[in-house]
Parts: sequence; structure tokens; C-alpha cells
Amino acid sequence: MGYALIGEAAMLLHFAFLAYVAVGGFLAWRWPTAFWPHLACAAYGLGIVAIGWDCPLTHVEDWARIRAGEEGLPEEGFISHYLTGVVYPERHLAGIRIAVAAVIALSWAGAALRVWGPAGWRRRGKQ
Repeated sequence: MGYALIGEAAMLLHFAFLAYVAVGGFLAWRWPTAFWPHLACAAYGLGIVAIGWDCPLTHVEDWARIRAGEEGLPEEGFISHYLTGVVYPERHLAGIRIAVAAVIALSWAGAALRVWGPAGWRRRGKQ
């Protein structure tokens, strides 16, 4: 029971992390200092996708599920198991990655405009 709960919690944290990576940059529109933690998470997410870094949440979920007597995650990992082929067809993976990168870039551009654009300078008293 305890291991199954750990596996489920790791899965939920994983989904929360992915959602934060995809759209968390929009928080910086309201709270500019939120940009820095989002930058770190987005960079780590990029490292996982582009370089093949390991994700600790994948290891925790896999470890817990195996100890709970369940099947662990496949070698391809979390995204392949829960999203690719389930939420979107595998042939659209590259497009999904580009779309997520575009959403992140848009969120950062909007945050930069809010902070350094004309209205941002007025809020700081620098016209």
C-alpha cells in the first residue's frame, strides 16, 4: 500500500512538473521573480529531452511501483508511457515538443515585455 502511494504521488508530481515546464513561465507575467525557477525547470526539462538526462521522479515512480508488485515504467520513461501514443500519436512527438518550446518562449517574451516594456518602465518610475 505504501509503495503504491509513493508511485502514485511520483506520477502526480511528474504531471505537475510537466505542466509547470510547459506553462509556468506565465507566472512571471504576474510575479517576475518566478522566471528564475521556471528557467531552471525548463532547462532541466530540455536536458532530459535533448541530452537524455535522467529524471529522478521517473526513478522514484519505477522503484515504488516495482516494490508494490506492479509493473515498472518502460525503459523509454514517463512521457512515453503516459503521454506519447495515449494523449497524442507518436508521430506528433516532434510537433508537440516544438509547440511546448513555443509556449515557453511566448511566456518568457510576455514576461520580458511586462517587466521591461513601456508599462514596466513606468511602474518603476523610469520614463
